[in-house]
Amino acid sequence: MQRNAVRWGLLALFADGPKYGYQLRTEFDVRTGGTWALNVGQVYTTLDRLARDGYVAPVGSNDGGREVYAITSQGREALAGWFATPVTDADRPRSELAIKLAMAAADPEVDVATVVQAQRTESMRQLRDYTRLRRRADPDGDVGWLLLLDHLIFGLEGEMRWLDHVEATVLRRRTRQTGGSRSASAGLDSEPAGTVSQ
Repeated sequence: MQRNAVRWGLLALFADGPKYGYQLRTEFDVRTGGTWALNVGQVYTTLDRLARDGYVAPVGSNDGGREVYAITSQGREALAGWFATPVTDADRPRSELAIKLAMAAADPEVDVATVVQAQRTESMRQLRDYTRLRRRADPDGDVGWLLLLDHLIFGLEGEMRWLDHVEATVLRRRTRQTGGSRSASAGLDSEPAGTVSQ
C-alpha cells in the first residue's frame, strides 16, 4: 500500500477521537479487514510525521503510559481536503504486475503465456478468497469493510480480463513476427484460461 494512503488512512482514524499508536494499527487492520497489513514501526513513523506537520498533537497518556494523540484543526482541514480531492494516476502505486508483463512482452526469450498463467492462477485464488469473505460478510455490518471487499473483487476481475488481453495481444504479435509458426499460433486457437465463453 502506498505510503501517502497510509498517512491519510491513519489520520482519518482520529476523526472519532484521540488514539495511541498501537490502537491506530489495530483499528486500521479492522477497517481494512487485514488486507493491508501495517507494522507497528510504520504506524509510529507515520504518527511522528503527522505530529511534525501539525495534523495531530499529543494530549496526554493513557493508563498504560502510552502517549495519546488527537487530530488538530489543521489536521481536520487537511483530511477534508483529502476526501474532496480525486486520486490521480500520479498518486497510484506503480504496478509490479504491469511492469513485469511489459518487460516480458518485450523479451522474445520469455514465455509470456506461462507468466500470465502463473499470475492468473494467483489472481483467481485471491478472487475466490475475497468473494468468500464478501459472501460471509454481514450486509448490515461495517459499510467501509464491504466497500473495500467490493473494490478488491472488482479490481481482480479487471485484472483477469487484462491478463487475457495481454496473453492474446502478445501471442498475436509473436505469431506475426515469426510468420505464423505452429507453436506460436497454437495458443491463439484456444481461449485463454479464465475466459468465459458466450
